[in-house]
Order: sequence, then structure tokens, then C-alpha cells
Amino acid sequence: MTITSTPIAAPGVGSGVRSGVSWDEKKVLAATLVGTTIEWYDFFVYAQAAGLVFGPLFFGPMIQNNPLLAQVVSFATIGLSFLFRPLGAIVCGYMGDRFGRRGVLVMTLVLMGAATALVGVLPTYAQIGAWAPALLILLRILQGFSAGGEWGGAALMAVEYAPVGKRSLFGSFPQIGTPLGMILATGALWGLTTALGRQAMVEWGWRIPFLFSIVLIVVGAVVRRTVEESPVFRAMQQRHKESSAPLRELFREQSKDILRMALTFMANNAAGYILIAFMISYGLNTLKLPTDQILLVSTLAAFGWFAFTLLGGLMGDWIGRVRTFQIGYGIMIVWAVPMWLLIDTKSVALFFVAALGLTIGLGLSYGPQAALYAELFRAKVRYSGVSISYALGAILGGAFAPAIAQWIIGTYGESWRVGVYIMVLSVISLVAVSTIRDPKGVDLNVH
Repeated sequence: MTITSTPIAAPGVGSGVRSGVSWDEKKVLAATLVGTTIEWYDFFVYAQAAGLVFGPLFFGPMIQNNPLLAQVVSFATIGLSFLFRPLGAIVCGYMGDRFGRRGVLVMTLVLMGAATALVGVLPTYAQIGAWAPALLILLRILQGFSAGGEWGGAALMAVEYAPVGKRSLFGSFPQIGTPLGMILATGALWGLTTALGRQAMVEWGWRIPFLFSIVLIVVGAVVRRTVEESPVFRAMQQRHKESSAPLRELFREQSKDILRMALTFMANNAAGYILIAFMISYGLNTLKLPTDQILLVSTLAAFGWFAFTLLGGLMGDWIGRVRTFQIGYGIMIVWAVPMWLLIDTKSVALFFVAALGLTIGLGLSYGPQAALYAELFRAKVRYSGVSISYALGAILGGAFAPAIAQWIIGTYGESWRVGVYIMVLSVISLVAVSTIRDPKGVDLNVH
């Protein structure tokens, strides 16, 4: 079954055919980019610290008897937060559909930053015992709640402000905030590890990137408050068309779309967290490669993710959102296993080639996502629809991908099996996105 949407040129805001970008549109692009970069910096610095230091610091008793279990549990705390993304998506989606996009975006940014900064002052297991992992998990849950509401609002602000012919490009700006967040997070860990040394990082240096979030949040909140409300939401207010029960309408009318979008995102999110969290841990703990070199390689690979995500946004406007997704997932299917053969050579250069190759498919299947999601859901329920679809896709994909990969390595000792895991997910996502008739160009005001 396919989704049928007739492309209509929207006559109102964001529908003109013009080559330039207005000042208001530039502010929106900057605000969505800065905000999502900060949000994902917060999220990723945790994911990477989970692979580097959280095992021994917060799960001490387990690591004494079973180091593999301790690392799996440490990675599992990444996945735990994903389980609370749907709650964040439901609450923030309801607020965004009822009261507007902008205020919700500021709220999620501040909540994420506060949770991240508190991780930086959290006592370890050696200091307060079982309270340490309990508090760590609580803060991670708050991060997951915030992330559940963040992406949908940022995606809609960008796409709903965009001219029809540039929706995919505009929508790629909150998307490239993800690799930029990884660049910041990995770069910070690399710089500190190089300057302080591995021992100092384990003892106290790991706290600095978390505390740095305070500065970023102030900057991001100021930038986001300068942006006007989404023109589509303002038009709905003028027509008094906002839904009084957006969730009920969403699940009654577009539940199949939610499932398709969740499955479409699943493989991308899983591969992203393999790149962000597991590959670094594997290079350090299994292959015993130098910490500073692996962190530098991961930082450089994130630049590739940035470039290919932006290219994916451009291609979404040129050849369509669905076709761009299909190309990206095709590349991931082909590359998923061979990249581990390169990684297992223990060559840092080939490790970089493997990671960079993964970012090609990752970026092409990420760049057009915001436009595709926004165009599939009706205006009255759009915030809820895109947020819930994204959150469910993250649970199915990235939530426990690092933990599953760690279990595969610990059980079978063969990294290519992790590639098979990603390949299977990519096939499922490729099939899911192929059931969608590209909605490129629908009128966002009336759809």
C-alpha cells in the first residue's frame, strides 16, 4: 500500500519560487542548526562517555566480575533514554500542535542542557554507591524526554518556513546539527584526552564536556528566542484550526504513516549510534588502538556525515525524498559488512575509511528526513506525528544498537556480524520507505 499525496504549490508563506533566502529564513535556519547542534552535543557526549568511562565509574561491582556485562549495561543506559522519547514526543507534540513550535523548542533545549550539566557534577559509585547509577539513569531519562520533543519542532520550523523548492535543503539544517553535535562532543573528548591524558580523563576530565553544556545552552536559548513562530502555525491560529485533541486525530487518521516513518528511520538511527558510540569503544577496548587517534578519526568522520547529510538535503529537492533515501540505504547495505574487515586490520587510516564510508549512506538517508516527515503529516497533528514517528524509529533502531553490538562481539568475537545486523535493519528501512509515494511539494498549510 502506498501513500497518495497530490503535490500542490502552496499559495501562502513559503511557497514562492525565488533564488534568495530572506533574513527571517536565515534566522530560522541558524536557530534550528544551533539548537539541534547543542541538543545532540549533549546527547552524544553522554553516548561516548558511556563507551569510555561510565562502565568502571558507575557500574563498579559488575565490572569486577564481568567487564563485558558492565560495558553492555553502560551502553544500555543509552538505550534506556530512548524508551522515554515517545513520552517527550507525546507531551511536546501536543504542546507544539496546540500552542506553537517556538516555546517548546526553547523548553527542550534548556531541559536537555540542565540534565547534561548535572551529569558533570554527579558523584561516582565509589563515592555514593548505588545512588550513582540511579541518578545517572534519571538524568539520562530527562535527556531522552527532551530529545523526543526537540527534533520534531526543529524540523517543522525549518520546513514550514521553507520555499516549496527548498524544503528538503532547509530541513537538512536541523539534521546537520546531529553530525555537528558529534564533532563538538568527540572533538572535546579528543582535545581533553590529548591534553590531560587517559588517566586524568577517567578520574575527573570527563566532567568538563558535560559542564561546558551550560555555556552552549545559554547561547542556544538566546538564538531560538529571536525566531518568530512558524508561519504554518500562525496561519492555523488565524483560521482557529489547531486541533483540540491532536493525538486522537493523529492515531485515527495517520497511524499507518507513523509506522512507515518509524521503520524508515530505524536503520539510520542504529547505524548512527554504532558510529557515535560503539565504534569508538570497539577501537579502544577490543582493538587497543590509541585513544587520541580514535577520537580524532571519529571527529573527522563526522565531517563526512555533515557533508553527506547536506548533500542528502539537496538531493531530496533535486530527485525526491524517497529516491534519496533509497540510494542512502542501498549504500549502507553494501558497506555494512566490508567496513568491519577494514576496521579489524587495526590500521587507524583504514578505520577512518570505514567510518567515512558509513557516513555516505548515513547522510543521504538523513538529509531529506525532515521534509519527508513534515509533508506526510497534516498541519493540525504535524508536530505530534513527526515527533512520535521519530521517537519510535529511534527505539527500534539506535536505542540498544551499541549494547547489541557489544553483546555480538562479546558472544561471537566476530565484528562482521555487527555489519549483518545493520544490513538487516537497512533492508527493512529500504522496504518501508519504498512503500511511500513521495509527497514532495504538498501545501503544508492545508495538507
